[in-house]
Amino acid sequence: MTTVAIIDYGSGNLRSAAKAFEHSGADKVHVTDDPKVVMDVDRVVLPGVGAFGDCRRGLYAVDGMVAALEKAVHEQGKPFFGICVGMQLMASHGLEYGTHEGLGWIDGTVKEIQPADPSLKIPHMGWNQLTVLRDHPCLDGIPTGAYAYFVHSYHFTCDDPADMLATVDYGGTLTAMIARDNMIATQFHPEKSQATGLRLISNFLKWNP
Repeated sequence: MTTVAIIDYGSGNLRSAAKAFEHSGADKVHVTDDPKVVMDVDRVVLPGVGAFGDCRRGLYAVDGMVAALEKAVHEQGKPFFGICVGMQLMASHGLEYGTHEGLGWIDGTVKEIQPADPSLKIPHMGWNQLTVLRDHPCLDGIPTGAYAYFVHSYHFTCDDPADMLATVDYGGTLTAMIARDNMIATQFHPEKSQATGLRLISNFLKWNP
């Protein structure tokens, strides 16, 4: 049985994310703010919608949750999936409305998108094509050129390019996916990305890093 915890800290498309994971093959999906559930499930998902600082405050306000995530992901090695701001929170720092410390799981900084083409609007919103940088089990069947759905004004700049899994072009190269060890994350919303998103989630549910 595949069990998933989607972390509820007051930010994220929780209902649509839960439906996408159920549709993609999860046997049981818990939308939860209970650290004990995080310790009991097989896989952990951290969504996020909104400003970096607000999401960070919300996550840290859930008593025991950050400690549970650290233990589940880094000590127990459970597969982890960060979505949108959930990916950004993995960074060292975020620069949205001030400087905020992230979880520090992947070295890098979340910075404002500044497209080279001034006619491009911010936020980067809508469908865009992925450029896949390397093979990964979670990308099985998802080629370069696949479309995914984005909504963001800030982007994750990785200190080590090896942590980048896919990019997207929007007046310059933006990080679309990151991965290291048992962690994977997307700037785009897989729950809104139709076939690409569902295939990605299905692959994640089968992934044994």
